Amino acid sequence: MADSGGGGEKTEKPTPKRLKEARKEGQVARTPDLGGWATVLLLSLLVPSMLSHEVDALTGYMAETLRVVEEPSVSRATTLLVEGAGHAFVSLMVLGSVVMVVGVACALAQGGFALATKQVKPSAKKLDPIKGAKRIFGPQALWEGVKILVKSTVVALIVWSGIKTMLPLVGGLVPTSTVLDLVGESVVDLLRTIALAGLVMAGLDYAVQRRRIGKQTRMSHQEIKQEHKQTEGDPHLKGSIRAKQLAMSRNRMIADVATADVVLVNPTHVAVALRYEAERGAPRVVARGAGAVATKIREQAAEHGVPMVRDVPLARALHRSTEVGQTIPAELFAAVASVLAFVMTRAATPGHRVTVTGTHRSPRPDEPLPEIGPRRRARNLSASPAVGR
Repeated sequence: MADSGGGGEKTEKPTPKRLKEARKEGQVARTPDLGGWATVLLLSLLVPSMLSHEVDALTGYMAETLRVVEEPSVSRATTLLVEGAGHAFVSLMVLGSVVMVVGVACALAQGGFALATKQVKPSAKKLDPIKGAKRIFGPQALWEGVKILVKSTVVALIVWSGIKTMLPLVGGLVPTSTVLDLVGESVVDLLRTIALAGLVMAGLDYAVQRRRIGKQTRMSHQEIKQEHKQTEGDPHLKGSIRAKQLAMSRNRMIADVATADVVLVNPTHVAVALRYEAERGAPRVVARGAGAVATKIREQAAEHGVPMVRDVPLARALHRSTEVGQTIPAELFAAVASVLAFVMTRAATPGHRVTVTGTHRSPRPDEPLPEIGPRRRARNLSASPAVGR
């Protein structure tokens, strides 16, 4: 690649965002000639049949007019006038609709409708004489001049060729009706030929415009990176924000240890703080963690007098199967109930209220716990997020 990733050469395809901005600036590949030549071609196909129909209708109206003249009547004249005006209006509406449909179809085929909102806004750059001179004498202006010259030349050659084929008909040797028929057919064929040639030129113009817009909207590696940062956010900044959010969540969780009834420890690697609220029906995890987080939980429990119970299998099972804010698994109800009963009984017994703090051996019998699946994804009962997984 020519660009090494700095800010230099624009060699990359434009992103969807860049293309959207380009459309707002009016940078859309299109040629106005396509709709015009397509309309001429369609009219050259429709006009002969429509003209024949209109001539028959006009003949009928002329005959009806003569009959009205023979027997003048205001009502008959008014009726004839209304019918003629209505017929002319319908004919014009059909032609107008054809032109409109072709124009809309050609616009949609060239990228749809694009509102260049930025072109409407006033800007000092539009008053720049240097840029104005570039627009007048630049490559685009040169191309427009070449287009006009080529179109004029091609149309002139086709018209001259058609006139040459009709010259032998002039001179009185051919009946007038035959001349009119042949000239009419030649004119229609001439229009079709000119329209087809115009469509070919419009296609070439569209290809040139598309190539020009493609080169103007290309981006460098640096522009793509900058756009990605603006759209997705700076990864370093996002990582910093995420780290702060995790730290705040961990601090909230550590603070909630003061509200726990018991902390189950491993004794040093894992810690799970539980709180029992009768209205909830089951103990809930208010804090959990391993390593340094477990140390913080134990320090907070010691500071606020929350009893700690050393139960290696139960602490590991709770740490593995729960998240902060969840109730404990039903399989561990009995094991946790025995620990809570032990703590609450000692706290309610006279003479044990002081000694209930600190670390205690588990009152549970040394027996295996029920099998528990992976950590549950149950609905959180607390706003505190899971920390220290």
